Amino acid sequence: MITPEAFARQKPNGGLLVSGSENKVEVSFEFFPPTSEVLAEKHWQALKRLAPLGPKFVSVTYGAGGSTRERTHSLVSRIRKETELEPAAHLTCVGATKEEVGAVAEAYWDSGIKHIVALRGDPPEGHENFSAHPDGFSGSVELIEHLKKTHDFEITVGCYPEIHPDAKSSLDDIDYLKRKMDAGASRAITQFFFDPEVYLRFVDRAYAHGITIPIVPGILPVTSYSKIRQFSQQCGTQVPAWLTHLFETLDEDPATRNLVAAMVASEQCQQLQRAGVTDFHFYTLNRADLVYSVCHTLGLRPGQAACADS
Repeated sequence: MITPEAFARQKPNGGLLVSGSENKVEVSFEFFPPTSEVLAEKHWQALKRLAPLGPKFVSVTYGAGGSTRERTHSLVSRIRKETELEPAAHLTCVGATKEEVGAVAEAYWDSGIKHIVALRGDPPEGHENFSAHPDGFSGSVELIEHLKKTHDFEITVGCYPEIHPDAKSSLDDIDYLKRKMDAGASRAITQFFFDPEVYLRFVDRAYAHGITIPIVPGILPVTSYSKIRQFSQQCGTQVPAWLTHLFETLDEDPATRNLVAAMVASEQCQQLQRAGVTDFHFYTLNRADLVYSVCHTLGLRPGQAACADS
């Protein structure tokens, strides 16, 4: 339970600690490109289910080594052409030359996709560590600099409230986030976490270090506890004992698991909301109903603006 004192943090400008516009709850959703025609239709239905909530944008991931490059481009192009949603395309540095990555970015711009989620990217399957292509970008800072020189992209970046696995220290990690901001990033989205205090402490440290862009909490509802454990090991997220206790034995009981998952994610978001947070980014895993229910508890309604005190 977070104490009232924990909610009393202040931004550098003297207002409440928030990640978005005053009093308005705004959300964004992340999807990954489907791998088959059947899954493509299910994915599209999930996107349509969440669209009435009026997300600020919807992002589409980019597989390690560019393994989903064509499917990512196809999906964000379809979102741009067939909906009123604002698409954001992930772009990474893994397994490609600067020229190849630049060509992908140029194709996005030409398709009317002007929001990029710029990431270093995870190592390709079978590799433990990131290794830059000999003719590629060394990391996300260099990628951002290139994108901003090429076109006036809106650029979102990632950050790690529990420290990137490759970072030397928490200070080194926050310093790198500032370098991404200085290179042209206008928003950061955190890796998922489960303890709201982890996010709040991280934002405090980031603001104290001179970071001024919004830092949006990334929320991952638990659709599968075993997958959460796997994801957490890969990115360094701590899984609290209470979460393990809540979800034990439920991987084979999807109905109960979904009810518990909605409760956990809603409580997490509401605690952040009481602290003044107004922007939330949801890692949907291409599933809509659970995310929709959490957004409902935040006060979002189809076609209506939502207030933080709803």
